[in-house]
Amino acid sequence: MNLPAIQEALRQQGIDAWLFYDHHHRDPIAYRVLGLPDGTMVTRRWYYVIPAKGEPAKLTHRIEPHHLTSLPGKEEKYSAWQELFDKLKAMLAPYKNVAMQYSPDNLVFYVSLVDAGTVDLVRSFGKNVVSSGDLVARFEATWTEDQIRSHFEARDAIDGIVTAFWPELGRRARQSGTSEYEMQQWLMEAFRRENIVTDDPPNVSVGANSGDPHYEPAAERSSDIHAGDFILLDIWGKKNRPNAVYYDITWTGVIGPAASERQREIFDIVRGARDAGISTVKSAVSSGRKLQGWEVDKATRDHIASHGYGQYFIHRTGHSIGTEVHANGANMDNLEVHDERQVLPNSCFSIEPGIYFPEWGVRSEINMLVRERSSEVTGKIQNEIVII
Repeated sequence: MNLPAIQEALRQQGIDAWLFYDHHHRDPIAYRVLGLPDGTMVTRRWYYVIPAKGEPAKLTHRIEPHHLTSLPGKEEKYSAWQELFDKLKAMLAPYKNVAMQYSPDNLVFYVSLVDAGTVDLVRSFGKNVVSSGDLVARFEATWTEDQIRSHFEARDAIDGIVTAFWPELGRRARQSGTSEYEMQQWLMEAFRRENIVTDDPPNVSVGANSGDPHYEPAAERSSDIHAGDFILLDIWGKKNRPNAVYYDITWTGVIGPAASERQREIFDIVRGARDAGISTVKSAVSSGRKLQGWEVDKATRDHIASHGYGQYFIHRTGHSIGTEVHANGANMDNLEVHDERQVLPNSCFSIEPGIYFPEWGVRSEINMLVRERSSEVTGKIQNEIVII
Protein backbone atom coordinates (compact mmCIF):
# COMPACT_ATOMS: atom_id res chain seq x y z
CA MET A 1 0.00 0.00 0.00
CA ASN A 2 1.22 3.46 -0.91
CA LEU A 3 -0.28 5.49 1.94
CA PRO A 4 1.16 8.91 0.97
CA ALA A 5 -0.10 8.53 -2.60
CA ILE A 6 -3.59 7.51 -1.43
CA GLN A 7 -3.80 10.46 0.93
CA GLU A 8 -2.61 12.85 -1.76
CA ALA A 9 -5.25 11.50 -4.14
CA LEU A 10 -7.95 12.01 -1.47
CA ARG A 11 -6.89 15.61 -0.97
CA GLN A 12 -6.87 16.28 -4.70
CA GLN A 13 -10.43 14.98 -5.02
CA GLY A 14 -11.72 16.76 -1.93
CA ILE A 15 -12.61 13.50 -0.16
CA ASP A 16 -12.14 13.28 3.62
CA ALA A 17 -11.50 9.53 3.87
CA TRP A 18 -11.59 6.21 2.03
CA LEU A 19 -13.36 3.41 3.89
CA PHE A 20 -12.46 -0.17 2.98
CA TYR A 21 -14.67 -3.02 4.19
CA ASP A 22 -14.86 -6.73 3.56
CA HIS A 23 -15.92 -10.19 4.64
CA HIS A 24 -15.56 -13.47 2.72
CA HIS A 25 -13.32 -11.70 0.18
CA ARG A 26 -16.25 -9.90 -1.40
CA ASP A 27 -14.12 -6.88 -2.33
CA PRO A 28 -10.99 -7.93 -4.24
CA ILE A 29 -10.23 -4.26 -4.97
CA ALA A 30 -9.60 -3.66 -1.26
CA TYR A 31 -7.06 -6.46 -1.08
CA ARG A 32 -5.16 -5.23 -4.12
CA VAL A 33 -5.09 -1.54 -3.15
CA LEU A 34 -4.14 -2.27 0.46
CA GLY A 35 -1.67 -5.02 -0.43
CA LEU A 36 -3.41 -7.65 1.70
CA PRO A 37 -3.02 -11.40 1.08
CA ASP A 38 -6.07 -12.85 -0.64
CA GLY A 39 -5.75 -16.42 0.63
CA THR A 40 -6.69 -15.88 4.28
CA MET A 41 -9.95 -16.99 5.88
CA VAL A 42 -12.22 -13.97 6.37
CA THR A 43 -15.52 -14.88 8.00
CA ARG A 44 -16.01 -11.66 10.00
CA ARG A 45 -16.27 -8.05 8.89
CA TRP A 46 -13.23 -5.79 8.95
CA TYR A 47 -12.98 -2.04 8.26
CA TYR A 48 -10.03 0.18 7.40
CA VAL A 49 -10.25 3.94 6.98
CA ILE A 50 -7.58 6.08 5.36
CA PRO A 51 -8.04 9.81 6.02
CA ALA A 52 -6.85 12.52 3.67
CA LYS A 53 -4.64 13.66 6.54
CA GLY A 54 -3.55 11.82 9.66
CA GLU A 55 -3.32 8.24 10.83
CA PRO A 56 -5.46 5.42 9.40
CA ALA A 57 -7.68 3.36 11.68
CA LYS A 58 -8.79 -0.27 11.62
CA LEU A 59 -11.58 -2.29 13.15
CA THR A 60 -11.47 -6.10 13.31
CA HIS A 61 -13.34 -8.92 15.03
CA ARG A 62 -11.74 -10.39 18.15
CA ILE A 63 -11.67 -13.92 16.72
CA GLU A 64 -10.02 -12.69 13.51
CA PRO A 65 -7.78 -9.88 14.74
CA HIS A 66 -4.86 -10.40 12.37
CA HIS A 67 -6.34 -9.45 8.99
CA LEU A 68 -5.03 -5.87 9.07
CA THR A 69 -1.87 -6.25 11.16
CA SER A 70 0.34 -5.48 8.14
CA LEU A 71 -1.28 -2.04 7.76
CA PRO A 72 -0.44 1.12 9.74
CA GLY A 73 -2.93 2.73 12.08
CA LYS A 74 -4.64 2.44 15.42
CA GLU A 75 -6.70 -0.74 15.84
CA GLU A 76 -10.00 -1.32 17.60
CA LYS A 77 -11.72 -4.70 18.07
CA TYR A 78 -15.34 -5.74 18.37
CA SER A 79 -17.46 -8.80 19.07
CA ALA A 80 -21.11 -7.72 19.36
CA TRP A 81 -22.89 -5.91 16.56
CA GLN A 82 -23.72 -3.00 18.86
CA GLU A 83 -20.02 -2.62 19.62
CA LEU A 84 -19.19 -2.75 15.90
CA PHE A 85 -21.70 0.02 15.12
CA ASP A 86 -20.48 2.23 17.96
CA LYS A 87 -16.79 1.86 17.11
CA LEU A 88 -17.31 2.29 13.38
CA LYS A 89 -19.31 5.46 14.05
CA ALA A 90 -16.52 6.79 16.25
CA MET A 91 -13.87 5.85 13.69
CA LEU A 92 -15.70 7.87 11.00
CA ALA A 93 -16.65 10.77 13.27
CA PRO A 94 -14.03 13.26 11.95
CA TYR A 95 -15.06 12.85 8.31
CA LYS A 96 -17.96 14.02 6.17
CA ASN A 97 -17.27 12.79 2.61
CA VAL A 98 -16.33 9.12 2.69
CA ALA A 99 -15.35 7.16 -0.42
CA MET A 100 -16.39 3.52 -0.67
CA GLN A 101 -16.49 0.87 -3.40
CA TYR A 102 -19.89 2.17 -4.41
CA SER A 103 -21.40 3.68 -7.57
CA PRO A 104 -24.66 5.65 -7.65
CA ASP A 105 -27.41 3.54 -9.26
CA ASN A 106 -24.79 0.77 -9.69
CA LEU A 107 -23.76 2.39 -12.98
CA VAL A 108 -20.06 1.54 -12.70
CA PHE A 109 -20.78 -1.95 -11.43
CA TYR A 110 -17.11 -2.99 -11.65
CA VAL A 111 -16.52 -0.76 -8.60
CA SER A 112 -19.88 -1.08 -6.83
CA LEU A 113 -18.98 -3.93 -4.46
CA VAL A 114 -20.14 -2.70 -1.05
CA ASP A 115 -23.60 -4.00 -0.11
CA ALA A 116 -26.49 -1.57 0.22
CA GLY A 117 -26.90 -2.27 3.93
CA THR A 118 -23.37 -1.18 4.73
CA VAL A 119 -23.85 2.01 2.72
CA ASP A 120 -27.07 2.60 4.69
CA LEU A 121 -25.17 2.11 7.94
CA VAL A 122 -22.45 4.60 7.05
CA ARG A 123 -25.04 7.12 5.89
CA SER A 124 -26.90 6.69 9.19
CA PHE A 125 -23.82 8.18 10.85
CA GLY A 126 -24.41 11.37 8.87
CA LYS A 127 -21.76 10.62 6.24
CA ASN A 128 -21.89 11.45 2.54
CA VAL A 129 -20.86 8.26 0.74
CA VAL A 130 -19.13 8.97 -2.58
CA SER A 131 -17.80 6.64 -5.23
CA SER A 132 -14.19 5.48 -5.06
CA GLY A 133 -14.24 4.90 -8.85
CA ASP A 134 -11.55 7.43 -9.78
CA LEU A 135 -9.44 6.43 -6.78
CA VAL A 136 -9.63 2.78 -7.77
CA ALA A 137 -8.63 3.67 -11.33
CA ARG A 138 -5.61 5.59 -10.06
CA PHE A 139 -4.31 2.71 -7.94
CA GLU A 140 -5.47 -0.22 -10.05
CA ALA A 141 -5.26 0.92 -13.67
CA THR A 142 -2.32 3.31 -14.01
CA TRP A 143 0.95 1.73 -15.04
CA THR A 144 4.53 1.93 -13.88
CA GLU A 145 7.30 2.42 -16.41
CA ASP A 146 8.14 -1.27 -16.14
CA GLN A 147 4.53 -2.20 -16.89
CA ILE A 148 4.55 0.09 -19.91
CA ARG A 149 7.66 -1.71 -21.16
CA SER A 150 5.94 -5.05 -20.64
CA HIS A 151 3.00 -3.86 -22.76
CA PHE A 152 5.28 -3.01 -25.68
CA GLU A 153 7.10 -6.33 -25.31
CA ALA A 154 3.74 -8.12 -25.51
CA ARG A 155 2.84 -5.97 -28.50
CA ASP A 156 6.01 -6.91 -30.37
CA ALA A 157 5.40 -10.60 -29.73
CA ILE A 158 1.67 -10.61 -30.54
CA ASP A 159 1.96 -8.40 -33.61
CA GLY A 160 4.58 -10.82 -34.92
CA ILE A 161 2.30 -13.79 -34.22
CA VAL A 162 -0.62 -12.12 -36.01
CA THR A 163 1.56 -11.37 -39.03
CA ALA A 164 2.46 -15.07 -39.26
CA PHE A 165 -1.11 -16.20 -38.54
CA TRP A 166 -2.69 -14.99 -41.79
CA PRO A 167 -0.49 -16.90 -44.29
CA GLU A 168 -0.61 -20.01 -42.08
CA LEU A 169 -4.40 -19.82 -42.02
CA GLY A 170 -4.55 -19.41 -45.79
CA ARG A 171 -2.16 -22.30 -46.43
CA ARG A 172 -4.13 -24.69 -44.21
CA ALA A 173 -7.55 -23.60 -45.51
CA ARG A 174 -6.54 -24.11 -49.13
CA GLN A 175 -4.66 -27.38 -48.68
CA SER A 176 -6.14 -29.84 -46.19
CA GLY A 177 -8.63 -27.54 -44.48
CA THR A 178 -8.60 -26.29 -40.89
CA SER A 179 -10.93 -25.13 -38.13
CA GLU A 180 -11.27 -22.28 -35.66
CA TYR A 181 -10.07 -24.50 -32.81
CA GLU A 182 -7.03 -25.76 -34.72
CA MET A 183 -5.95 -22.20 -35.50
CA GLN A 184 -6.60 -21.17 -31.91
CA GLN A 185 -4.26 -23.94 -30.77
CA TRP A 186 -1.66 -22.81 -33.31
CA LEU A 187 -1.81 -19.37 -31.69
CA MET A 188 -1.47 -20.84 -28.20
CA GLU A 189 1.66 -22.71 -29.26
CA ALA A 190 3.05 -19.44 -30.61
CA PHE A 191 2.25 -17.82 -27.23
CA ARG A 192 4.29 -20.49 -25.45
CA ARG A 193 7.26 -19.88 -27.73
CA GLU A 194 7.08 -16.14 -27.09
CA ASN A 195 6.54 -16.48 -23.31
CA ILE A 196 3.07 -14.93 -23.57
CA VAL A 197 0.29 -15.91 -21.16
CA THR A 198 -3.44 -15.20 -21.29
CA ASP A 199 -6.50 -15.66 -19.11
CA ASP A 200 -8.44 -17.15 -22.04
CA PRO A 201 -7.31 -18.34 -25.49
CA PRO A 202 -7.65 -16.06 -28.55
CA ASN A 203 -10.88 -16.09 -30.54
CA VAL A 204 -10.73 -17.23 -34.16
CA SER A 205 -14.22 -16.70 -35.57
CA VAL A 206 -15.38 -17.58 -39.08
CA GLY A 207 -18.50 -16.37 -40.91
CA ALA A 208 -21.56 -16.17 -38.67
CA ASN A 209 -19.41 -16.69 -35.57
CA SER A 210 -17.67 -13.36 -36.25
CA GLY A 211 -21.09 -11.75 -35.77
CA ASP A 212 -21.05 -12.90 -32.11
CA PRO A 213 -18.77 -10.49 -30.18
CA HIS A 214 -18.04 -13.03 -27.43
CA TYR A 215 -17.89 -16.22 -29.46
CA GLU A 216 -15.29 -18.68 -28.17
CA PRO A 217 -14.22 -21.71 -30.22
CA ALA A 218 -13.51 -24.92 -28.31
CA ALA A 219 -12.64 -28.52 -29.16
CA GLU A 220 -16.31 -29.51 -28.90
CA ARG A 221 -17.62 -26.36 -30.63
CA SER A 222 -15.64 -25.18 -33.64
CA SER A 223 -16.48 -24.34 -37.26
CA ASP A 224 -14.40 -25.39 -40.26
CA ILE A 225 -12.62 -22.71 -42.26
CA HIS A 226 -12.57 -22.73 -46.06
CA ALA A 227 -11.39 -20.58 -48.94
CA GLY A 228 -13.65 -17.53 -49.33
CA ASP A 229 -14.49 -17.29 -45.62
CA PHE A 230 -14.53 -14.08 -43.57
CA ILE A 231 -12.36 -14.30 -40.41
CA LEU A 232 -12.26 -12.26 -37.20
CA LEU A 233 -9.21 -12.65 -34.92
CA ASP A 234 -9.43 -11.33 -31.36
CA ILE A 235 -6.15 -11.88 -29.52
CA TRP A 236 -4.80 -10.73 -26.15
CA GLY A 237 -1.88 -11.66 -23.92
CA LYS A 238 0.91 -10.44 -21.65
CA LYS A 239 4.49 -11.39 -20.88
CA ASN A 240 4.86 -14.19 -18.36
CA ARG A 241 6.31 -12.21 -15.46
CA PRO A 242 4.95 -10.48 -12.34
CA ASN A 243 2.91 -7.31 -12.87
CA ALA A 244 3.02 -7.52 -16.67
CA VAL A 245 0.07 -5.94 -18.48
CA TYR A 246 -1.98 -6.99 -21.49
CA TYR A 247 -1.98 -6.12 -25.17
CA ASP A 248 -5.39 -6.74 -26.79
CA ILE A 249 -6.29 -6.32 -30.49
CA THR A 250 -8.82 -7.46 -33.10
CA TRP A 251 -8.28 -7.79 -36.87
CA THR A 252 -10.37 -9.14 -39.74
CA GLY A 253 -9.50 -10.88 -43.01
CA VAL A 254 -10.89 -12.78 -46.00
CA ILE A 255 -9.50 -15.98 -47.51
CA GLY A 256 -9.72 -15.12 -51.17
CA PRO A 257 -8.62 -12.74 -53.88
CA ALA A 258 -10.64 -9.82 -52.46
CA ALA A 259 -13.22 -8.78 -49.89
CA SER A 260 -16.75 -8.17 -51.11
CA GLU A 261 -18.00 -4.64 -51.65
CA ARG A 262 -20.33 -5.05 -48.65
CA GLN A 263 -17.50 -6.24 -46.41
CA ARG A 264 -15.34 -3.28 -47.45
CA GLU A 265 -18.22 -0.86 -46.84
CA ILE A 266 -18.81 -2.10 -43.29
CA PHE A 267 -15.09 -2.27 -42.51
CA ASP A 268 -14.66 1.33 -43.66
CA ILE A 269 -17.45 2.50 -41.34
CA VAL A 270 -15.97 0.61 -38.38
CA ARG A 271 -12.51 1.97 -39.19
CA GLY A 272 -13.93 5.49 -39.30
CA ALA A 273 -15.58 5.00 -35.91
CA ARG A 274 -12.32 3.68 -34.43
CA ASP A 275 -10.42 6.66 -35.81
CA ALA A 276 -13.05 9.07 -34.41
CA GLY A 277 -12.43 7.57 -30.99
CA ILE A 278 -8.66 7.90 -31.40
CA SER A 279 -9.03 11.55 -32.45
CA THR A 280 -11.24 12.30 -29.43
CA VAL A 281 -8.57 10.96 -27.08
CA LYS A 282 -5.67 12.71 -28.78
CA SER A 283 -7.46 16.05 -28.94
CA ALA A 284 -8.45 16.03 -25.26
CA VAL A 285 -5.09 14.83 -23.94
CA SER A 286 -2.95 17.19 -26.03
CA SER A 287 -5.04 20.18 -24.91
CA GLY A 288 -4.93 19.18 -21.26
CA ARG A 289 -8.70 18.74 -21.07
CA LYS A 290 -10.01 16.13 -18.64
CA LEU A 291 -11.51 13.25 -20.60
CA GLN A 292 -14.19 10.85 -19.39
CA GLY A 293 -14.70 7.38 -20.78
CA TRP A 294 -18.23 7.99 -22.11
CA GLU A 295 -16.97 10.71 -24.47
CA VAL A 296 -14.90 8.25 -26.49
CA ASP A 297 -17.82 5.87 -26.81
CA LYS A 298 -20.06 8.71 -27.99
CA ALA A 299 -17.61 9.64 -30.75
CA THR A 300 -17.44 6.12 -32.17
CA ARG A 301 -21.15 5.43 -31.70
CA ASP A 302 -22.20 8.67 -33.36
CA HIS A 303 -20.07 7.81 -36.40
CA ILE A 304 -21.66 4.39 -36.82
CA ALA A 305 -25.16 5.75 -36.17
CA SER A 306 -24.64 8.46 -38.79
CA HIS A 307 -24.20 5.69 -41.39
CA GLY A 308 -27.41 3.96 -40.32
CA TYR A 309 -25.89 1.03 -38.37
CA GLY A 310 -26.29 2.16 -34.77
CA GLN A 311 -28.48 -0.82 -33.86
CA TYR A 312 -25.72 -3.22 -34.93
CA PHE A 313 -23.11 -1.78 -32.54
CA ILE A 314 -24.17 -3.68 -29.43
CA HIS A 315 -21.33 -3.27 -26.92
CA ARG A 316 -19.24 -0.51 -25.36
CA THR A 317 -16.39 0.99 -27.35
CA GLY A 318 -13.57 -0.14 -25.10
CA HIS A 319 -12.30 -1.30 -21.74
CA SER A 320 -9.51 -0.49 -19.32
CA ILE A 321 -6.41 -2.70 -19.68
CA GLY A 322 -4.01 -3.77 -16.94
CA THR A 323 -2.65 -6.91 -15.32
CA GLU A 324 -6.10 -8.27 -16.15
CA VAL A 325 -7.28 -7.81 -19.71
CA HIS A 326 -10.34 -5.99 -18.31
CA ALA A 327 -8.97 -3.68 -15.63
CA ASN A 328 -10.59 -1.24 -13.21
CA GLY A 329 -9.89 2.06 -14.97
CA ALA A 330 -12.29 4.10 -17.07
CA ASN A 331 -14.09 2.14 -19.77
CA MET A 332 -15.00 3.79 -23.07
CA ASP A 333 -18.69 3.35 -22.43
CA ASN A 334 -21.84 5.39 -22.94
CA LEU A 335 -24.02 2.37 -23.77
CA GLU A 336 -23.88 -0.24 -21.04
CA VAL A 337 -23.05 2.46 -18.45
CA HIS A 338 -22.43 6.20 -18.61
CA ASP A 339 -18.82 5.96 -17.46
CA GLU A 340 -17.78 9.32 -16.01
CA ARG A 341 -14.45 8.09 -14.68
CA GLN A 342 -11.52 10.12 -15.93
CA VAL A 343 -9.00 8.77 -18.40
CA LEU A 344 -5.84 9.07 -16.30
CA PRO A 345 -2.19 9.53 -17.30
CA ASN A 346 -0.28 6.23 -17.59
CA SER A 347 -3.47 4.30 -18.25
CA CYS A 348 -4.30 2.14 -21.25
CA PHE A 349 -7.57 1.06 -22.83
CA SER A 350 -9.00 -0.46 -25.97
CA ILE A 351 -11.00 1.26 -28.69
CA GLU A 352 -12.93 -1.47 -30.52
CA PRO A 353 -16.15 -0.49 -32.28
CA GLY A 354 -17.97 -3.16 -34.25
CA ILE A 355 -20.94 -3.84 -36.51
CA TYR A 356 -22.49 -7.31 -36.24
CA PHE A 357 -24.88 -9.10 -38.59
CA PRO A 358 -26.22 -12.68 -38.30
CA GLU A 359 -23.99 -13.83 -41.19
CA TRP A 360 -20.74 -12.00 -40.19
CA GLY A 361 -19.38 -9.10 -38.18
CA VAL A 362 -16.54 -6.58 -38.19
CA ARG A 363 -14.59 -5.22 -35.23
CA SER A 364 -11.37 -3.21 -35.28
CA GLU A 365 -9.52 -2.99 -31.97
CA ILE A 366 -6.47 -1.00 -30.97
CA ASN A 367 -4.95 -0.05 -27.59
CA MET A 368 -4.28 3.54 -26.52
CA LEU A 369 -1.75 4.59 -23.89
CA VAL A 370 -2.27 8.01 -22.31
CA ARG A 371 0.53 10.08 -20.78
CA GLU A 372 0.36 13.48 -19.07
CA ARG A 373 0.02 15.49 -22.30
CA SER A 374 0.27 12.88 -25.05
CA SER A 375 -1.42 9.69 -26.20
CA GLU A 376 -0.64 6.98 -28.72
CA VAL A 377 -1.95 3.86 -30.38
CA THR A 378 0.51 1.27 -29.14
CA GLY A 379 0.43 -1.21 -32.02
CA LYS A 380 -0.26 -1.61 -35.70
CA ILE A 381 -3.48 -0.09 -37.02
CA GLN A 382 -5.55 -2.09 -39.51
CA ASN A 383 -6.65 0.14 -42.38
CA GLU A 384 -8.03 -2.46 -44.77
CA ILE A 385 -9.31 -6.03 -44.59
CA VAL A 386 -6.47 -8.55 -44.74
CA ILE A 387 -6.56 -10.53 -47.98
CA ILE A 388 -5.34 -14.03 -47.15
